[in-house]
Amino acid sequence: MVSTAPSTRTPAMAEPGPLRPPWSARALIAAGLLVAAVAVTWLTFWWIGLSPASLAAGLDDTARLLRRMWPPDLPGAGDVVWMIVETLLIAVAGTGLAALASVPLAFLAARTHRGPRWLRPAARVVVVLTRAVPTLAFAILFVRIFGLGPPAGALAVAVHSVGMIAKLLADAVEETDPVPAEAARACGASEVQVAVSTVLPRVFPALTGIVLYRLDINIRASAVLGVVGAGGIGVALQTALGSLNYHRAAGIICVIVVLVLLLELLSVAVRRRTAGHGTLPRRTLPRRIRAGRSPGDTAGTAALPAGRAPHDVGWDRGRVLRVAGAAATGVVFLVSLWSLHPDPARLSGAWPNLRSVLTGMWPPAFSGDLLMAVLESLLMALGAASAGAACGLVLALLTAVNTTPWRPLSAVVRVLLAVVRGIPDLVYALLFVAALGLGPFAGFLALWISSTALAAKFFADSLEQLDPLPHEALTSVGARRWQAFAAGIWPQFVPSFTGNGLFVADLALRESVVLGIAGAGGVGYLMQESIATLRYDTTAAIVIAIAVVVYAIETLARVARRHLL
Repeated sequence: MVSTAPSTRTPAMAEPGPLRPPWSARALIAAGLLVAAVAVTWLTFWWIGLSPASLAAGLDDTARLLRRMWPPDLPGAGDVVWMIVETLLIAVAGTGLAALASVPLAFLAARTHRGPRWLRPAARVVVVLTRAVPTLAFAILFVRIFGLGPPAGALAVAVHSVGMIAKLLADAVEETDPVPAEAARACGASEVQVAVSTVLPRVFPALTGIVLYRLDINIRASAVLGVVGAGGIGVALQTALGSLNYHRAAGIICVIVVLVLLLELLSVAVRRRTAGHGTLPRRTLPRRIRAGRSPGDTAGTAALPAGRAPHDVGWDRGRVLRVAGAAATGVVFLVSLWSLHPDPARLSGAWPNLRSVLTGMWPPAFSGDLLMAVLESLLMALGAASAGAACGLVLALLTAVNTTPWRPLSAVVRVLLAVVRGIPDLVYALLFVAALGLGPFAGFLALWISSTALAAKFFADSLEQLDPLPHEALTSVGARRWQAFAAGIWPQFVPSFTGNGLFVADLALRESVVLGIAGAGGVGYLMQESIATLRYDTTAAIVIAIAVVVYAIETLARVARRHLL
């Protein structure tokens, strides 16, 4: 007779669930992506003619160029300060303009916003297009429209940044508590009033973090915009390389690396300071506070920021500091805009150029050469990302605290990777083009180095966040290091390895377009040539092709992460 009494076993005593079959959907997806990566890498090697002999010869030529660049010739202190200030002002102005434009665009693109429905698809198209086309590609267009100088660089930074800021902010808007917004609508508030009074205060901490992160990225991008005449320290780098003054080029590269590393440290410190001001999870708040009402208030306080009771509202020290910081940020933004020397006559003279560019873009002129150039960029990016992921995995195992065989080695590798990441991809491409000549070989090597450093950082961070119990249990029973890794760490790490690897491939694809501008193969050179020869129909076709390919890679990465994570 079977007893019907409730079981007295604890959850730890419960019987384990069914084991996952060895060839589950997740395993098949991971295996398919691995096979595809190997195939694409082999095809890339065949396409660019890469072999051990050619690689050794190319590295030998690069070593000779580096010897010619030593010792670095640093510019004068005044020149360095001015170039750095101009670079920072371009990044700040562009990021500020992007933030202002992204707020309404994010609300229009969010699914929870109840504005005109026909505006949502249009807003999402703008978000995708601006995110897909690299900053340097926009810089080429704006230099043609507005002329040489920092204004073109700031506008390029702004337009490209809109895509990322608006997308992440739209996600934050969709995740906010809908109860205060519904209460405001029930009181007759318009959608603009609902957005400003109930949603924007709740997503403002997220917006602050997104803008700070984007500013960090834009400072790196602004350091090389001068290569196409868009101002900043990149102008001096392009001048030095064009005149074969490799000692001065090495000095400018050192300035760029130090600048990027210092700003990365500053960005990390600022994000840590602002992380505590984010909204609290909804489950940690009482239900009446979540709805914007205090226990004794029937009128409601729908505009209260999440996590703050009505008696907490006031000019305390934290609020004073935040308001002062916001005011200082506004002043810096206005100064950065003024430093661009907005000339009304120059802006009015840009309208004919803009009109000729827009009218010349239709209809787009697709061709076989264009599609072959896009294919070359795609192969170069995916092959470099696959090779970089393999090399980055080895470096990550030496870097992560739970897998490194020797702690001092981990510190050395971390510093080395930080320095390698501090050099923009375009700088690597310029050096390899100078050493090896024009072509995809130089672009592949540049992407390989940057993808390796980036993948190593992502993989090391993921390894250190894994559950340590399986690895410790296997080690305690006498398993060897490789056995404990294979059984205790690797099964947990596969989803993160796949997701981060696809993200690195996405970034490499965008950068492959940029490298082509420097003559390192791919579609970028064709784009620069089409603008220089006023063939804007070809430019439009290139932009459409880039957007489609980047969106396809993003979709693949999103689907893979959803099934693997």
